[in-house]
Amino acid sequence: MTEDMPWVNLTQEEVEELRKQKHELTEYGKEKLRKMMKDNPTIDEMIDEAARRERSNRILERYNMFYNTECSGLSHGTPITPEFQQAMTLECMLDALRYENLNHEFDVVSTADINALIDGLYQQGKDYLEKVRKLKGEDK
Repeated sequence: MTEDMPWVNLTQEEVEELRKQKHELTEYGKEKLRKMMKDNPTIDEMIDEAARRERSNRILERYNMFYNTECSGLSHGTPITPEFQQAMTLECMLDALRYENLNHEFDVVSTADINALIDGLYQQGKDYLEKVRKLKGEDK
């Protein structure tokens, strides 16, 4: 019967060595799992990131809508002075954020939303310049 159960004949030192090896393998596995989880986002993290991007894109679209509506109402289609343009820009930003937060009290502006809007506007400008370069045949 002991042939079917070789662990029964182990010495105390062999048992301790096996426990030590098991502990080392467990720690190694935990570390690998931590690294894998750090390198690969969880489903919840991916969902949160997708929701954040969707919100940023929605705010940018609303900002563009408000800004274009304001500019199209001007006699020449553009603000007369840089100060008017700055004031109009801030007003459109707040309108877009108010519209996004209709179901919430709007007494605090999320700086993350403002930063995302700024980043989106910069990217929108870069994308436009890239399209112009391509149309002019100035591809890099």
